[in-house]
Amino acid sequence: MSRIPLVRDKEFYRRFFSIWAVLVLHNVITLGVNLADNVMIGAYSETAMAGVSAVNQIQFVFYQLLLGMGDAIVVLGSQYWGGKQPKAIKRFFPGALLLSGGISLLLFAAGCFFPETMVRIFTDDEEILAAGVEYLRIMKWSYLFFALTSVFLSLLRSVETVRIGFIVSLSTLLVNVSLNYLLIEGHFGFPAWGVTGAAVATLAARVVELVIVMVYLLAFDRKLRWRPADAVRANGTLVRDFVKLSGPFLLTSLMFGVATALQTAILGHMDDSAIAANSVASTLYQTVKVAIVGAASAAAILIGTAIGSGRMDRIKSYAKTLQLMFLGIGVCTSGILFALRLPILSLYKLTPDTYKMASDFILVLCVTGFGTAYQMPTNVGIIRGGGDAEFVMKDDLISIWGIVIPLSFLAAFVFKWPPIVVISCLNADQVFKCIPACIHVHRWTWMKKLTRKEAADT
Repeated sequence: MSRIPLVRDKEFYRRFFSIWAVLVLHNVITLGVNLADNVMIGAYSETAMAGVSAVNQIQFVFYQLLLGMGDAIVVLGSQYWGGKQPKAIKRFFPGALLLSGGISLLLFAAGCFFPETMVRIFTDDEEILAAGVEYLRIMKWSYLFFALTSVFLSLLRSVETVRIGFIVSLSTLLVNVSLNYLLIEGHFGFPAWGVTGAAVATLAARVVELVIVMVYLLAFDRKLRWRPADAVRANGTLVRDFVKLSGPFLLTSLMFGVATALQTAILGHMDDSAIAANSVASTLYQTVKVAIVGAASAAAILIGTAIGSGRMDRIKSYAKTLQLMFLGIGVCTSGILFALRLPILSLYKLTPDTYKMASDFILVLCVTGFGTAYQMPTNVGIIRGGGDAEFVMKDDLISIWGIVIPLSFLAAFVFKWPPIVVISCLNADQVFKCIPACIHVHRWTWMKKLTRKEAADT
């Protein structure tokens, strides 16, 4: 690696930081919707906040699946974009619409027929369960809107159109916070609906963001020129390529999403305060983690377009430079998380035990988050962005399901260790996954061209 020079091309840094900055702002504001729900419903009632948190774990698994779907769109689409074949992107995209729509409909159906069963996975407390079911009754309607918005934003991101995501997320936040204020406790003559008000606010925000994305795509986009008829104008070969590629992406995202949800389930069955403490800590961490997620997404776009354009000679320098940048981002994110923990915790109405537990959880995440800042963008941005999704899937399968989940169950229910130790076990993979990521990225076997030459005239 030492013989590989760092990138000296200013255009590389300009592209990375322009994409990264917009994605970070977009992701911050997107997660700000959940943070607004948590803070505003937390100020209303800790029980209500715990119920919302339980349902948000379902939303998180769903979000991870859509994130995996979006990453697959970006990886394949950016290679076609780098190869100057935008029509091919439109011809495999119907497969993404079909998959995302199917997933959202399945989750909607589960919310209709098994709401109590879904929420009971995360808590046995009857009051929290009732609040969660009440929240899910409205939230299930938002899943289809959210799925469509996510895949369309990924479609645009694959051709390096990222600013619309920031506009969408800002509009969503404004709608959500405004309606939360009016409907949770009932201001300006509006009814005080509590958790139902928070759910209505989020649903309205999801509808608004889809409308904005569709208006932009149909009226302002000049790169893809996508039209509604393209939703059914598919190329069977390209759709099969996308479905085959997306399999490892979806499985990896599902494993991660379920494992994260299990974290809440494990803590929720250990201690009544643990689920609320974890909600506060994880929501704050997810807000800071957007810098890492944005770095992974920006790296995937740069690596994908470089492979698609045939500039294989540049990729090793890209990978070396990006890894050093990831380490710098890790130092910044852990420092910000540490600095924000007390000011953010002061916004919640928490019992002293819950406050102390949440603070301890955040300190653990400050340490493991530094590992996340290296291994996640390296795995997801460079290795998977370069076309090797199977390595990331196998790495997560072994680390999460072979080590972390069994160890955490033993820690919680056999050894009866305190929640702070359990949360450390649940996040330990973020540190030890750095080793295989570092080894594999320097083997250079992950650079794979996924496009078809004949797709140019599709």
